[in-house]
Amino acid sequence: MSTNVEMNIRPAPDQVLVDIAEYVANMDISSDEAYDTARNCLIDTLGCGLLALRFPEATKHLGPLVPGTYVRHGARVPGTSHEMDPVKAAWDIGALIRWLDFNDTWLAAEWGHPSDNLGGILAVADYLSRVNAGNGKAPLTMRDVLTAMIKAHEIQGVLALENSYNRVGLDHVVLVKVASTAVVTRLLGGSKDQITDAVSQAWVDGQSLRTYRHAPNAGSRKSWAAGDATSRAVRLAMMTMKGEMGIPGALTAPTWGFYDVLFKGNEFIFQREYGSYVMEQVLFKISYPAEFHSQTACEAAAILHPEVKDRLQDIEKIVLTTHESAIRIISKVGPLSNPADRDHCLQYMTAVPLIFGDLVAENYEDDFHNANPLIDELREKMEVVEDARYSSEYHDPDKRSIANAIQVFFKDGSSTEKVEVEYPIGHRRRREEGIPVLERKFYSNLQTRFPEWRCKQIMDLCLDQQRLEATPVNEFMDMLVIN
Repeated sequence: MSTNVEMNIRPAPDQVLVDIAEYVANMDISSDEAYDTARNCLIDTLGCGLLALRFPEATKHLGPLVPGTYVRHGARVPGTSHEMDPVKAAWDIGALIRWLDFNDTWLAAEWGHPSDNLGGILAVADYLSRVNAGNGKAPLTMRDVLTAMIKAHEIQGVLALENSYNRVGLDHVVLVKVASTAVVTRLLGGSKDQITDAVSQAWVDGQSLRTYRHAPNAGSRKSWAAGDATSRAVRLAMMTMKGEMGIPGALTAPTWGFYDVLFKGNEFIFQREYGSYVMEQVLFKISYPAEFHSQTACEAAAILHPEVKDRLQDIEKIVLTTHESAIRIISKVGPLSNPADRDHCLQYMTAVPLIFGDLVAENYEDDFHNANPLIDELREKMEVVEDARYSSEYHDPDKRSIANAIQVFFKDGSSTEKVEVEYPIGHRRRREEGIPVLERKFYSNLQTRFPEWRCKQIMDLCLDQQRLEATPVNEFMDMLVIN
């Protein structure tokens, strides 16, 4: 036999693919805490998307690819009148969710935002519900949506615990594509084998390079990258449900697989099995639309604001004590050229609440930045130092802190106290304090799009766990439509 051949024995599917599929197809979620948190996650995520509709840079991307296209039983995009195929609807919903960097966060070896998956979940669930209702069948319920959210959170979060994609230059939205593909395939009626096939497609697909999140190339793509990923997931899931074959060795194939091509030859490491851990532990961005590693810095700056507001011109230096991940992602000097650049700059996001006492999405816009040169003046006076304890406790599974501290020094030799905040208000350790604020955040976001009576109607439903879970998805989405 010739030696110039490859042995063509098709492998069994990679175990990572099988484990994901087994979890999605067969595991029942029994955690009441997970469902309650998923409900809060749902309303927070939708609210972030509604708020993004105030920004033309976001809304210019919305709507069918070909204007005027009509899709029978089309999925709705909350806060708009759009009815579209689920692939583009997933893109639109996902992009709105992420636009302001205000939805939930997961911090581990890899960072990310598991609620990004809601774009694909909601678009497909709404589309299927409308198709079913049109054919005299039962629509999906919001319980189905919450279950899909819990499982998508879990897949993305568990894959992120010990595996750093950013260190090999990949963006975390690869995990959105994988998680969304798995749960959307299930919503479409996929079996364990079909979920395995679909997820394999997500791993071999082209993956986003992380450069659009970092200096000097940070830009608006980071605002729609997750929408793009969850939309692609819907497309891959629908292709699989038409019979498209999978790639069983997508991860492990020598030379050609994900591990060798994109992960420096390393296999994924797993800290825990799939369950409901991630949804239960997820971090909410409640106070500030800011990259999460800066949340506690923003809070510390706001605490210091009353003390420094009348002495801003007298500041000699500002010492920011932080953790390694914040330094690697968002610590930067030099000109900030666009809103996406500013909301990923630790120094900018600290300076604004020091000066004004708060940080809102409009504070990243060009007009605001150009009108307030003091922001850049304070940035130049900042020294960023790492605290080894902060970095260690960031990775500690029992703590998962995101600590920052700020101390301001004045030209006369005086200084403020060092203000330290280890856990942001959206952390699980501050849930009791945080959820009422999260609910107020959601209501205020509703008020940007709907009349008061509709806001109350939506709010009342969303605060009632049992009633919300029983609500058909299409009826829920109809409440969010603008005619």
